[in-house]
Amino acid sequence: MSLSPRFIAVILAFLISLITTTFLAFVDGVSKGMLFVSAISSFISSFFLVLYAVDILVFREVNKMYRTIHKLKMRDFNMAPRKKLIRESNPLKTINDEIFVYVTKKQKEIDELKKLELFRREFLADVSHEFKTPIFAAQGFIHTLLDGAMDDEKVRERFLRKAANNLDSLDVLVKDLLVLSQMETGDIKMNIIPTDLRKLTLGIFSRLEHIAKNRNVSLKVKPDDMPEVWIKADADRMEQVMLNLIENAIKYGHDNGKVIVHFSESKKYIEVEVKDNGPGIPHEHLNRIFERFYRIDKSRSKEIGGTGLGLAIVKHILNAHDTKIAVMSKPEKGTTFSFKLEKAYHQQLPEAKTDDVVNQLNP
Repeated sequence: MSLSPRFIAVILAFLISLITTTFLAFVDGVSKGMLFVSAISSFISSFFLVLYAVDILVFREVNKMYRTIHKLKMRDFNMAPRKKLIRESNPLKTINDEIFVYVTKKQKEIDELKKLELFRREFLADVSHEFKTPIFAAQGFIHTLLDGAMDDEKVRERFLRKAANNLDSLDVLVKDLLVLSQMETGDIKMNIIPTDLRKLTLGIFSRLEHIAKNRNVSLKVKPDDMPEVWIKADADRMEQVMLNLIENAIKYGHDNGKVIVHFSESKKYIEVEVKDNGPGIPHEHLNRIFERFYRIDKSRSKEIGGTGLGLAIVKHILNAHDTKIAVMSKPEKGTTFSFKLEKAYHQQLPEAKTDDVVNQLNP
């Protein structure tokens, strides 16, 4: 029921009139006419007094507060249409609802800002640490050479190579940070063309063959009855995605293990899975492995190498392809990264190389 000021005034005036008339009825010598006049006069006077008290002193002040909150809410959140809110005739209930909604949303904003602040502090600490290691190492080698080690030809060459390796690592880190920043701000545009993902994967296997041999890890593409896997994607960026996932599977898996890239197709999509039979990822880390610089085992990650940005870049590249990456892992049973990409329908030209076909499809 809508509790308007007039409705409240009528109810209260009627009750006051009823009580007054009831008391007068017990007084000797009071006639029915007098009771009627008393009832009417008390009702009218009570009605106007209550209406003034409720409407002027309460409702109008509350409405001012409501309009202020409403303006703030409309500006901050673009909430429900103004007409719908103003039709509410009980400002006491409305202002309570508005304050609750407004405070709830502001609290969410505050919580989000706290998370961002914590993330910013962690990111700055991680960046400082990642930059410090190669810079200090290269600085140490160069200062050692300047202090006299330069005269020894063998020491000079060895120290210069180590300094160069550390500076190369720093260069890779800066490039990854730049790519990640451009991804997050949308500065990098995807060049979507038909791409044979199976051929691209086999090319990555060739590039990583020496790493796999060092750990005796077998690399396999399945199924065998899919000689071509055509998708709509940015070929360069998808190569970056597959390189990161396959290289991680080799480096963080067991020696004498295996890495399988599995393709399956539906009516509209190709599903890609990169599997290994390594030690797996503990459950408490699964939600954070796509964060920048997040490492599960920091000591082992340092030995293996890498910038700690690979999976973050993978996530952003796949998001730019309107898809998401998922991960499933069980201790000592391996890890599987999976995602879906839209199929590309391709008719291969006779006696044409795949690269030539791609060039013809994307002049």
